[in-house]
Amino acid sequence: MAAPSIDTNPTPWSHPVPTATATAVINLDIEGPTISRHLYGHFAEHLGRCIYGGFWVGEDSPIPNEGGIRLDVVRALRALNIPNLRWPGGCFADEYHWKDGIGPRDQRPRMVNTHWGNVEENNHFGTHEFMALCELLGAEPYISGNVGSGTVQEMSEWVEYLTRDGDSPMVRLRKANGREEPWRVKFWGIGNETWGCGGNMRAEYSADLARQYATYCRDHSGNTLYRIASGASGDDYKWTETLMQQISCFGCEATPRTFFQGLSVHQYTVIGPWEAKGSATDFDTDDYYRTMLEAKRIDRILTGHSTVMDCYDPGRRVGLVLDEWGTWWDTEPGTNPGFLFQQNALRDALVASTHFDIFHRHAARLYMANIAQTVNVLQAMLLTDGDALVLTPTYHVFEMNKGHQDAASLAVHLHAQDARRRVGDSELDMLSASASIKDGTVLISLTNLDAEEPAEVTLDLRGGSVGEPTGRLLTADRLQVHNTAETPEAVAPRPFDAVKSTGQGMVLTIPPHSFLTIQAPVAHLR
Repeated sequence: MAAPSIDTNPTPWSHPVPTATATAVINLDIEGPTISRHLYGHFAEHLGRCIYGGFWVGEDSPIPNEGGIRLDVVRALRALNIPNLRWPGGCFADEYHWKDGIGPRDQRPRMVNTHWGNVEENNHFGTHEFMALCELLGAEPYISGNVGSGTVQEMSEWVEYLTRDGDSPMVRLRKANGREEPWRVKFWGIGNETWGCGGNMRAEYSADLARQYATYCRDHSGNTLYRIASGASGDDYKWTETLMQQISCFGCEATPRTFFQGLSVHQYTVIGPWEAKGSATDFDTDDYYRTMLEAKRIDRILTGHSTVMDCYDPGRRVGLVLDEWGTWWDTEPGTNPGFLFQQNALRDALVASTHFDIFHRHAARLYMANIAQTVNVLQAMLLTDGDALVLTPTYHVFEMNKGHQDAASLAVHLHAQDARRRVGDSELDMLSASASIKDGTVLISLTNLDAEEPAEVTLDLRGGSVGEPTGRLLTADRLQVHNTAETPEAVAPRPFDAVKSTGQGMVLTIPPHSFLTIQAPVAHLR
């Protein structure tokens, strides 16, 4: 193994005597399930300033744009290798009628967005604009169809409009609106939160509708759909079982019927009562630890849904889709409470890094995840204000982790008995880790959740040898630190060279409240 360089100017967050030590054993030659790139998906709803002022500024805007889509946002997201983008909602999807968003913009009917701010929607950003955005991003579109207030015919015609070649009523309408060739649109959501804002349905009724709508969402012209049924909220495993009963039988090995290929689940990190969720930036250490404990619940939730699905689909042909996740705080003071604008601090970044470690461990069943939301809403990647663009701490976690996309997962056996902290009636592990290998390169992600103390970690790398590592560290002097237009790099990755070589890996000290990635070429596997 090549000897990594030792940092002679350690980071200011280093501690001479770490209070916690851990060993992470990773077998480089035992590959696990592939980590789908779609686990790094995004979500854009007609909500607040996500679309208007976020993605869309209009063709007459002084902000540089292409066809009305702001280019600084496109450039920033392309750097993440954004794999997919979910649209138009969210709750908005089930009051959105797609034909209102096509044709000349000045002739499109207006509507009231009753879910988010009770503001008027002019429908200037519609189907063609969304598809143009996805093409600029190099991302696959994920369209959430209207089941709550729409019709089977309406959704069926939307699929036909977008994906059918040749000649048909919807093809002629698309061509009349300026698009000759069909698009490829694989991902279709059959409703959104049908248990709540999407219709307040019972699981049984929603499952019947999922079968009905999916039947009429056809595969046109070689475009094969991946239909995603509206699934559970949090740990409602009965909802998942009800859906699975529509396509398979308990304990049998029959191939599931193809009404839908995936089902969704939504889970946000919320630590307070709904009417007082807490501030994104004004919080104490106790709030922080409660946040991280709540964030880690996603592991148990995904395990529960996966276990139910395994009973009906042991071959794991049906994907689990976490198409809404992230932190949810009180809106920033002085902003429209219906716009869900919140700041994004280092704490949010650590929620994201911990989620990804869990996602990687569930790669055999979890096919897609979409953070809520991409711009200016909830746990956003980007914040815009006029022509200013800010990259959030969460953005940097996505960027630092992008090497995991479509890589083979590697199991991380983490031994860290003394890296735990009591939080209320529970124990919270202070260290989180995951690893993958792709194209001869291993990527290891490590998070130290301890707010005050560093941790010494020995990486015991077996089954191969690695070359010179490259480390990157994301942290700040306080958990509350966040980026603004005035301080855009208050939380930003920096090189991390404090790595010592051992005979079978490396040793490093992770500063408190920090996220670290180590990347190294695999010289050969024994």
